[in-house]
Amino acid sequence: MPKILNPVEMKILYAIFCTFFISTGVFAQYHTFKSKADKAFENKNYYEAAYYYRKAVEDKKSSQAKIPFYSSAGTQKKPGHGEYLYNCYHLAESYRLYENYSQAIEWYNKVLSEDNGYNYPYARLWYGICLRAGQQFHEALKQLKQFVILYKHNDAFAELGNREIANCYFAEKQYSGHPATEISKMASPWNAGGGDYALVRNKNNYWFTSTRFVANDKKHLNKIYTAPVQGAAEPTVFELNFADQEKNGEYGTISLDSSGKRMYLTRWYRQAAKTMMAIYHTELVNNTWSAPQKLNNIINAEGFNALQPFVTADGKRLFFVSDKPGGQGGDDIWVSNLDDTGNPVDAVNLGKIVNTPFDEQSPLYDNEHQRLVFSSKGFTGLGGFDLFESLSNNGQWSSPANLGYPVNSSKDDLYFYPDPGNKSKFYISSDRESECCLNLFRGEFKQSFITGILIDCDAGKPLPGVKVSLVDSMSKQTLQQLTTGQNAVYNFEATANHAYKVVFEKSGYLTKVVPALARPRTDTLINPDICLQEFKINKPIVIKNILYDFNKADLRPESKIALDGVVAAMNDNPLIKIELGSHTDSIGSDTYNLKLSQKRAQSCVDYIISKGIAKSRIIAKGYGESIPKAPNSLPDGHDDPAGRQLNRRTEFTVKQ
Repeated sequence: MPKILNPVEMKILYAIFCTFFISTGVFAQYHTFKSKADKAFENKNYYEAAYYYRKAVEDKKSSQAKIPFYSSAGTQKKPGHGEYLYNCYHLAESYRLYENYSQAIEWYNKVLSEDNGYNYPYARLWYGICLRAGQQFHEALKQLKQFVILYKHNDAFAELGNREIANCYFAEKQYSGHPATEISKMASPWNAGGGDYALVRNKNNYWFTSTRFVANDKKHLNKIYTAPVQGAAEPTVFELNFADQEKNGEYGTISLDSSGKRMYLTRWYRQAAKTMMAIYHTELVNNTWSAPQKLNNIINAEGFNALQPFVTADGKRLFFVSDKPGGQGGDDIWVSNLDDTGNPVDAVNLGKIVNTPFDEQSPLYDNEHQRLVFSSKGFTGLGGFDLFESLSNNGQWSSPANLGYPVNSSKDDLYFYPDPGNKSKFYISSDRESECCLNLFRGEFKQSFITGILIDCDAGKPLPGVKVSLVDSMSKQTLQQLTTGQNAVYNFEATANHAYKVVFEKSGYLTKVVPALARPRTDTLINPDICLQEFKINKPIVIKNILYDFNKADLRPESKIALDGVVAAMNDNPLIKIELGSHTDSIGSDTYNLKLSQKRAQSCVDYIISKGIAKSRIIAKGYGESIPKAPNSLPDGHDDPAGRQLNRRTEFTVKQ
């Protein structure tokens, strides 16, 4: 006979029954979220992955708070903490990988507060990088330094940690300065809520790429948009007639030659389960664009991506980005020569000066100034992709220079494009004001100058008739020249924050080369007065502040500073040869003073040679007390300290 349960036992059984089915339903829902999240993450659909990981985290927390867990023995059991942390970490990763850094910061912090990097050692590195992207440089440095200390491997992650520390220090310095450039986000309809990027201007039209909602397709797609330069017309979709089997692709990031009749563009398409990118080109014939043709495998190597084309104004070369073999790692910048039909005949990697093991993107080449502007993650910068410039000199690239804040930000900055109608204006694409996507920004360099007054070093008066040249520090090209008038003022308009050298030349004077940085004009002169030193062959010039301890020939620190001026003069005047002479007062014997002065002269020469000056250009000569400049004693026979001070001197003399 079955046992009859009492009311208390009935309630317990009912509670267990309900708990089983409710918890089973909740767990089924949880595992659905987690499964979808993992699949989206694996497919690199990080936006969708973040959505489902967050649902899984919230659902798991809800189930843990409301539903009791029982073992077969009926005792309560703590829910699996490892799975919860797994979801939190992958939620943070998903936010970071689609560049929603503020949300990523929250979830990395949660992982670290509960795990302290034990199970997820890279969490602190990514946390620091996200903090840097959010301009929290002080806290980012704290986390990155801790990661580098605790991480015991010498690999790419350690290298990335150290590189991000350098980025934070660089960014702190850049953000604390006074920018000579204005950057502003372009208003609607240029930015329409999704991704808007890679704006160019050709002839009378603007062109750019946007991920706007396309009504016919009922979803957001990457398409090319165009709008006239004049007027306020809404940007419209630029339709291209691709082959039928290619209509499902998306496209963008265009480049046009100066005629506006040849266009290169990037297309995305699916190949099996992989998204591929390739470069196409199309021609404008009788006011109609031809069906785009995929470039040959010189650029579009089978199984690899090619993207972000930039054709030079003369239509003879195409710069592009590819991950194909033969590069430095990641996405590299390449260049191809083009034949008369616009097809590539070769492809050359720009090499390790421009390319790094990390990603380089969005190349632009300025034929007039032989300047490459591109974005990179591989050099010290403010964070993410930064814009850099490198100058070409007979095929050799200069070390890339960071364009600085505010052209660059703590997030991603790409697609620099100078406005052909105004040399002070330019366009960039940046996600600095977005949690997900690139937007279009307009930039303008403030009017900046390099200016000052030239004087004669000995007379202290203005020096007219000096040829002054403004030289680009990287390309070594002379950009502007002038000759000073009676007021001896020189003045150049220049690009803000660009590195220059100013060369001063006048017959009978030593040439001087001075580094200069253009700044916006203020009420005071940008540069201090520059003095030029007059010289005559075989006429000694005293070097001030060459000091020695009593009875010694060793150089004191202040003496080395003074001799650095001689080194600079010899570098600026590579054809001159000099004698460096040392003199003493009359205290001591003639023989002793001669030996001491020779040692002192030689110590100066040795220092100058150690700075890279050739031995053949300089000799040491000790004169002892034989050529006084002033009496060593007064007419009444008493000591003359002032006279002896003048006699203890070091001079240089330009020789034939």
